[in-house]
Amino acid sequence: MKVLMISPQPFFEPRGTPISVYQRLEALSALGHEIDLITYHVGKDVEFPNVKIHRVRKIDMIQHVRVGPSRAKILLDVLVFFKAIRMLFAKRYDVIHSHEEAAFFSMFLAWIFRTRHLYDMHSVLSKQLGNFNFGNRPVFVKLFELLEKMVLKTCSAVITIGPDLEVYAKTVNPNVKQIMIENIALHAYQTPVSEASLAELTNKLNLNGRLPIVYTGTYERYQGLEMVLDTVNIVAKQYPNVMFLFVGAKNQQASEWTNIARGMNLHDHTLFLDVVSPEDAMVFLAYASVLISPRLDGTTTPLKIYSYLHSGKPIVATNINAHLQVLDPDTAILVEPNKHAFAEGIIQALSHPDLARQLGENAHQYAQWKFNYQNYLTRVDRIYQSLFSGLELTQPELSQK
Repeated sequence: MKVLMISPQPFFEPRGTPISVYQRLEALSALGHEIDLITYHVGKDVEFPNVKIHRVRKIDMIQHVRVGPSRAKILLDVLVFFKAIRMLFAKRYDVIHSHEEAAFFSMFLAWIFRTRHLYDMHSVLSKQLGNFNFGNRPVFVKLFELLEKMVLKTCSAVITIGPDLEVYAKTVNPNVKQIMIENIALHAYQTPVSEASLAELTNKLNLNGRLPIVYTGTYERYQGLEMVLDTVNIVAKQYPNVMFLFVGAKNQQASEWTNIARGMNLHDHTLFLDVVSPEDAMVFLAYASVLISPRLDGTTTPLKIYSYLHSGKPIVATNINAHLQVLDPDTAILVEPNKHAFAEGIIQALSHPDLARQLGENAHQYAQWKFNYQNYLTRVDRIYQSLFSGLELTQPELSQK
């Protein structure tokens, strides 16, 4: 099957939707499909059999694309749109597979070029305007709501990544073919970490004798890093050797947050590090005493949670809907999103090693059962089969990895 995938993101970068796109490409390649991917000029090339990456022309003034809506994305999305038109004129595709806002123009392109449209829904886009405080005006929110509903009512099928999106899509269009394909940890995350790698990290960061509390992900405000800083001294009073590692800074964020921590007299207990590759991130996860996800709001499960689960380390997370769709008290310590509760959750994990060990084992077993590659591949195959048949879509039975 010939697939035109349209991904309006920097690809590849180890964050959010680009990781989902990576996983889709890996699965479609393994299933034998031929994919042309249109994406931004920003990002690192990756290679899969039968996959070609087509980037929009380089814009020198745009070297980085931040998470969420932005002026840079508007300009780049226009370039993506025109590149998609050129490629559709040059080649016949069986499917247009769109991600995020690319669905807004993909529904028209699918109609014009008489092909099927598969919408990969990662979030409710109208809500993103408010979450990122960009274009958060009633007229723009209503426009996004209208366009998103049009997509769900006209697309051939939709992939959702969590229960909240599954319900929303069915509410808008009860008849749409839909399957929920929750994200999994990148394959590299499941590669065993060597003792040598852990020793190298310890020596490189001078962490001998420290208790590492590890966060991986972006530094956006909704991730709750400011709240974590407020917990540091609370935890350090009981565990003076604690060290909070924040992995995922971009541009000048590491130095900016280092200065903030120094101003709060937290420099002995905090370390802000740039974004790393998925392989290197796995080393940090394996090194952690506790993994934290302090996100303050949202409904879509953070991708870090899937790799956290596979790591087998105790997780402390806020009890918001984004986490509760995947985590429960058997797999994580869930706390209210405030500094005192979050600090108490970390202290509980550190002071009760048997509980921490059991939570880590439960989380790992759960991830191996539910979020494994074979289950993922089965779901991708099923949604693609449904595009060209009367296949009744149901969630397939889970298989053990």
